[in-house]
This record gives sequence, structure tokens and C-alpha cells, in this order.
Amino acid sequence: MSSPKEIRKPIRALPFWLSLGTVPLAVIEARFGGWTLILLPAYAWWLVSLLDQLLGRNTDQPDVATPEADLVWYRLITLIWFPIQFAVIYGAIWYVSHSDHLRPTEMAGLFFGLGVISGTIGIVYAHELMHQRTRLERWLGDLLLAMVLYSHFRSEHLQVHHLWVGTPRDAVSARYNEGFYRYFLRVLGDCPGSAWRAEALRLARAGRRVWHRSNPFWRYGALQLAALALAYAIGGWIGLGLFLYQAFIAVWQLELTNYVEHYGLTRAYRGEGRYEPVRPHHSWNADHRATNWLLINLQRHSDHHTKPDRRFPLLQTYAEEEAPQLPLGYPLMTLMAMVPPLWRRRMNPRVRAWRRRYYPEATDWKPYNRGANPMPRGSV
Repeated sequence: MSSPKEIRKPIRALPFWLSLGTVPLAVIEARFGGWTLILLPAYAWWLVSLLDQLLGRNTDQPDVATPEADLVWYRLITLIWFPIQFAVIYGAIWYVSHSDHLRPTEMAGLFFGLGVISGTIGIVYAHELMHQRTRLERWLGDLLLAMVLYSHFRSEHLQVHHLWVGTPRDAVSARYNEGFYRYFLRVLGDCPGSAWRAEALRLARAGRRVWHRSNPFWRYGALQLAALALAYAIGGWIGLGLFLYQAFIAVWQLELTNYVEHYGLTRAYRGEGRYEPVRPHHSWNADHRATNWLLINLQRHSDHHTKPDRRFPLLQTYAEEEAPQLPLGYPLMTLMAMVPPLWRRRMNPRVRAWRRRYYPEATDWKPYNRGANPMPRGSV
């Protein structure tokens, strides 16, 4: 007979399974269309934002020494998500290509919602998985990224972002006063090549050429081609187009989140290609309860950069004295980011206050604002 402690473990993990609520909503949208097409965005963005206001913030600090065996029910949702997302997206492609009750605009609305699933949940879970050490988890992360045609994100995130966040080498460290749309175009153009250069540098250090079979870009390409081929095989050109559309929506959400996480925060340049170490104050932190349930504690971003391989249930939060705080959860902050004047009005004063607090001696921020400081030594 299970002990009360064993029974409580899955109950405590249950809020982090909010993502499963998107599955029946996707089925309803595909079956009925019309007004139901609002359900997935409403669930993933607006409902959790409302719950954030009702439930308040969560400042609990889990025990980082918790054994791996006690995290099974937390990890399980990330392990089962790939087959769930695979069935939802490809099942929807089959359904709309073999029925005629949805108008083209309704198909677009449905696959917008599926992009919400693959972006808000799928990429976030891929992010958690690719930071882990087991072969299974890393493969599941690769499969999820292939479903949004953004496989290079793994190389860019692990080998560039975490090493060089807050420096000119990291494209996804949004610059002060840089609007989201300019940032988005810059990131789409810069990151694939940046990830390739990072892998080339890694291989060169191991004495291997960039064409070596251990270059993960060959795996990325094969998985993405397989994802596209399957969409075409199931739904023809319409299926392929809808698959591409959901992938774009997912990537748009990812980069909105990246934009929010480090906007205007930079590491001090020490000269001769050297930058200060990464600290908690180089990421925006948030402890809004419901959003952290859905996004498996992604908003505890300061601690994630302090301990990148720490599993999401154990991530710590920080007080305002230790790390800058977002005024709202990610859904509302990303909505604000899509209106650059509103974003600047709300966030630029916070960045300036951050600069006064942590770098009172600094007098010239122009090189940081333009990303014009030298590249970090050893980064290229």
C-alpha cells in the first residue's frame, strides 16, 4: 500500500500538467471551427494570466538536493509530450485534408492554435529536455524542435546563448530600445549561421572538420525533412502549408519569449575581449504562479542561467534585490512586446533603474545599446 508521501508526489506535480488541457481544445476546434477557434489562445494566454492575478506569486524555494527519483511525476509530462504533440498536429493535418467542413480561414485559425501548442508548450519542453544529460531526453528535444523547423535552436541555445548571454555574440539578448519586430528579423537572419559557427568551433577544438558526421546539423536537417515530408504525405500541399504556418507561429512565440527574458540586460565589458561572469541580475525573473505551471518554471530564468542543467521543479526564484523582476507574467509581457511604444514605456525605465543599481559607475551605454562592444574572446 502506497504511503501518504508517495501519494502526494503526483498531486504536487499535477499543476505542471496544465498543458494536457490543450489537447481536447484542439479536438473541439478541429471538429466545430467557428468561435471555438479562440479556445487554444484563450487557454494558453488569457486563462493563465487571469489565474496569475487570482493565485498570486509563488516564492517557494524547492530543495535543490531533492533526489531524481522524487521528480518522476514532474519529468513525465516532458517525456510524453512529443507523441501527444505529434498526434495532435499530424492528426489535424489528416483531418482537415480529408474533410470539407472547415473554411480556409478556419483552417488557418486552427493551425494558429496548434502553433500555440507547439510554441508555448512544445518548444518550452524541448528547452528543458535538451538541457538534460540522458540520450532519450535530448532526442525528444530534437524531435520537438524538428516539428517547428527550428532545430538549430539547440546548438544556438546551448553553445552561444548560455555562454555569451548579455554580450554582442548572443543574438537573442535583446538590446535596449530595440523593438520586437526589428529584433525578430535580426534573430531569424543571424541565429542559423551563428549556430553553425558554434558547431564548427566545437568540432575544430576536437580536431574535426565541419563536415564530420558528429555535426548535429546533419541530424537537424534529416529530422526537419522528415517532418515536412510526413506533412506532405498526409495532407498534400495544403497539409504542408498548414504545417509551415504552425511552425512559424511557434517560432514567433519562442522569440517573443527570448526578447522578454533579457531585454536591455548586458554584462559589463572588462576589456581585451573579457566580460563579467553571468549573474542572476542578467535575466528578468518572474514568479507568477499559473504561468510557471504552464511553462514549467521557465520564468525562473535567473536561476536557469545560474544552473542550466537544474531540472525545472527545483529552479529557485530571486527577490527584487537580487534579480530584476517582470511586472507581469510572460503571456502579458509578450503581448506588450508586440506594441513597441507600450513596451518601451513600461520596460525602459526598469532597464535604466537596473543600470543605476548594478552599474552606477557606468557613464556610456551607447556601445551596449548598439551591440557594438568587441566579441567575447574565444566565442568565434
